[in-house]
Amino acid sequence: MQVEPIINERKSGIHRVNATFISFFHVGAVAALFFPSWQGIVAAVFLYWLAGSLGIGMGYHRLLTHRGFKTPKWLEYILTVCGMLALQDGAINWVATHRIHHQHTEVPGVDPHTPREGKWWSHAGWILTGTAQQHSESVLRRYAPDLYKDRVHVFLNRFYYMPLVILGLILLFAFGWSVFLWGVFFRVTLALHATWLVNSATHLWGSRRFATDDDSRNNWWVALLTFGEGWHNNHHAYPAAARHGLAWYEIDLNWWGIRLLQLLGLAKSIKLAPLNAISAPQQFVPTATKSE
Repeated sequence: MQVEPIINERKSGIHRVNATFISFFHVGAVAALFFPSWQGIVAAVFLYWLAGSLGIGMGYHRLLTHRGFKTPKWLEYILTVCGMLALQDGAINWVATHRIHHQHTEVPGVDPHTPREGKWWSHAGWILTGTAQQHSESVLRRYAPDLYKDRVHVFLNRFYYMPLVILGLILLFAFGWSVFLWGVFFRVTLALHATWLVNSATHLWGSRRFATDDDSRNNWWVALLTFGEGWHNNHHAYPAAARHGLAWYEIDLNWWGIRLLQLLGLAKSIKLAPLNAISAPQQFVPTATKSE
């Protein structure tokens, strides 16, 4: 299949808009440490789960990108809005980027964030000095045509930052600076790094259950940070499967959330890896990627 000549091009300088916002949020995250409060920490933990598990893990990733299960449209939109609270771009841009990653995994200049182009590149360099998720409309239409046909998703994608802006104003004026800094800046910054670790760490360190053609690994501590997204080798072996943690000890809170939706009658057509995949042994392998 012919691909775009350059999907994720390295820039000669820093992506100023991305760098400005990322720096601003990191400063805000540090500032939160000087305004500690139980209310702020509780808000951060709850919103971290709401945006990271319901939004990114279950919504953006397993539902919208891979269509590992189906939900009513109203619930699909709610999960999408939850994902928007993570400030990781709109669902269309996010989905297109991740589908490119799976279709061209580890291909230099095409895979948006392969560690084969450097550890830092795979973590945040692709956001700061690369095309990031700002693809051309033709690329977005090519890799996310299902979402582009949905007017609601197109609208949400265009104003992906608005839910966080509204939430931030509510937290600030209703609960004060501490809850605002923890619930917005600290939580978003931590979640950004957690998601980036799926791009970097789970292609560098961990074990492999399946002999995939890429460098994907299962990494338990990334799985804990991302509610189950760290079982990345399992995921690359069976991308459409809604369950990533295959063994009993592979904690996958995102799968538990999908299972709960199923029990409530809100999730159906759930795709799973074959039963014999669970018994496949895992092996640790050395890191064989270029570093920066």
